[in-house]
Amino acid sequence: MRTVTAVAHRGDPYRFRENTLPSLRSALERGADAVEIDVRLSRDGVPVLLHDATLKRLWDIDRPLSTLSADEVHGLTGGGVPTLEEAVAATDGHRLMVDLPGATPESVGTVVGSIADCGATERAYYCAGAETMLAVRAADPVAEIALTWTSLAPPRRGVLDALRPRWLNYRFSLLDRELAVQLQRQGFLVSAWTPDTKRSMRRLIDIGVDSITTNRVDTLRALCGASESTPS
Repeated sequence: MRTVTAVAHRGDPYRFRENTLPSLRSALERGADAVEIDVRLSRDGVPVLLHDATLKRLWDIDRPLSTLSADEVHGLTGGGVPTLEEAVAATDGHRLMVDLPGATPESVGTVVGSIADCGATERAYYCAGAETMLAVRAADPVAEIALTWTSLAPPRRGVLDALRPRWLNYRFSLLDRELAVQLQRQGFLVSAWTPDTKRSMRRLIDIGVDSITTNRVDTLRALCGASESTPS
């Protein structure tokens, strides 16, 4: 029986603020195989965990991250926004799915270099659209890539040849059994994001995806356990 990798989306955001150290730790305690994190750079080039371009939604501070130093971010959020280095340490050997919103080739190079400096290259893999993943591939010829895809139109062969992704990372509503099997026969692992209902998770487990990224990783882990214990 195929085992589904349970990826915690930004940690455990229903219990703790997303992309914070308590959220990451909680997700791992609840059975996540990997944690998905969003990484951007502060004004002084320090990789920190934040999905949005500003601190407004999560911290009610209407300031763009790009205008703030890492020390200023730390002060404004009471240390709530961790650096990538802190996140790597907090996840202690577990897999990290590194999303790169708003990335540039320069910021990608900084993030990939930071992962290497932290000794986490072997446990990190990267997800985003094709342009950002091309920057990852340029920064690290052997990086593990999950190409995020939002269309039923397949990625062009030229893109796949340039990126050499291990994973194709689809919006969950696009996937069905036929597509999953087709992609797996082509040699790709299939990941899905971001279902949060039991019904959606069960459907993805049933069609045979390799990985599911969710905000409710404990629910996914329980469903995977039930599926594995059910005779086929």
